[in-house]
Amino acid sequence: MNLGYDNAVAVVTGGSSGIGLATVRVLLGAGAKVALCARNESRLEDVAGVLRRDFGGDRVLTDAFSVLDEAAVNAFADKVRDTFGRCDLLVNNAGQGRQSTFADTTNQDWREEYELKIFSQVLPIRAFLPMLKEASGAIVAVNSLLAYQPESHMVCTSSARAGVQNMLKSLSQELAPDVRVNSVLMGLIGSGQWTRRFAAREDQSVSREDWYRDLARRKGIPLGRLGDAEEAANAIAFLGSRAASYITGAQLDVSGGLNRHI
Repeated sequence: MNLGYDNAVAVVTGGSSGIGLATVRVLLGAGAKVALCARNESRLEDVAGVLRRDFGGDRVLTDAFSVLDEAAVNAFADKVRDTFGRCDLLVNNAGQGRQSTFADTTNQDWREEYELKIFSQVLPIRAFLPMLKEASGAIVAVNSLLAYQPESHMVCTSSARAGVQNMLKSLSQELAPDVRVNSVLMGLIGSGQWTRRFAAREDQSVSREDWYRDLARRKGIPLGRLGDAEEAANAIAFLGSRAASYITGAQLDVSGGLNRHI
């Protein structure tokens, strides 16, 4: 299947690690030019060096800032236009989950979580929307299965994720037919927070393979394993591509069957 990314320009937030970095690599491999951002400048530059070596320096653009900094996001959009002249795809991937119950989530925690989850979508969409409209482009938001299937130990994140999903559905109608808006609902992907939790495991003698397998069993994942970041990236690349040109307002579940909703 030809995803139609030759000469296209994609923007990926949170692109220096995990699902974001895997998405950058998949899009570059499919022929796109990619602009990626992340907060950690040192790590971003290390990643950028490898990407430029593998895919060519003229196809990779980076900038380090927080996606909650409106001025920085707008400046990044200007930089993308000045460098590449267009934007065909925006992948909003910034932000990770907060573990907390209602009892131990402070008012400030609630405010910070909602600001991160909502405005990490709002600010990039607002900044890149003119270019996306010009290109009849697409937005793909990386969200979580928690939006539909909340867990009590992640009550704050679950609630914010549901709000994001509601907003995306509204945007898919408001921005049609000029821009398509879809999302991926991630289950347990073996990167990021799960890598850190494995590193902090109680029994340090347990191998990664065994720890992940036991985690999948305890969580009840029908496919019996955690997902790989590249598997998530492939789903993102499909939804953002011309191959998905008649899909908008949809959510693609990438959870190995962990979903319990219909």
